[in-house]
Amino acid sequence: MQLTVNGTTREVDVDPETPLLWAIREELGLTGTKYGCGIGVCGACTVLIDGIATRSCVTPVDGLQGADITTIEAAEDTEIGRRVVEAWVSHQVPQCGYCQSGQVLAAVSLLNEVANPTDSDIDGAMTNLCRCGTYNTIRAAVRAAAEA
Repeated sequence: MQLTVNGTTREVDVDPETPLLWAIREELGLTGTKYGCGIGVCGACTVLIDGIATRSCVTPVDGLQGADITTIEAAEDTEIGRRVVEAWVSHQVPQCGYCQSGQVLAAVSLLNEVANPTDSDIDGAMTNLCRCGTYNTIRAAVRAAAEA
């Protein structure tokens, strides 16, 4: 099966029901996308599929041929992604950092859809869990990325 990940079409030898997370990590060696809960709740596994934040732990690879899949490794390949990463760094968002790849991609997805989000927009889109509780800093970084 072929998947287009970070702009490159790659062959993966997996069962069609394999979660995208495992194809990305185990078959392609892209380990920036993290396993968290395995049931699509925490968001550590968030990737972009055609620009939309998607929980990869519950998304089977079947049906993703032709889709544009973006992982954290390519987050800075777009202007919005660069602005988000710069805001994350300047606001020192990460503490433990485990959830941050998913948080960054969720922010990129939001800013792809809403150029100047309100706090309500941010709260609605940034549903990934952060055990360190950096939610206020995440919101500030999303605002800064939108204004950059």
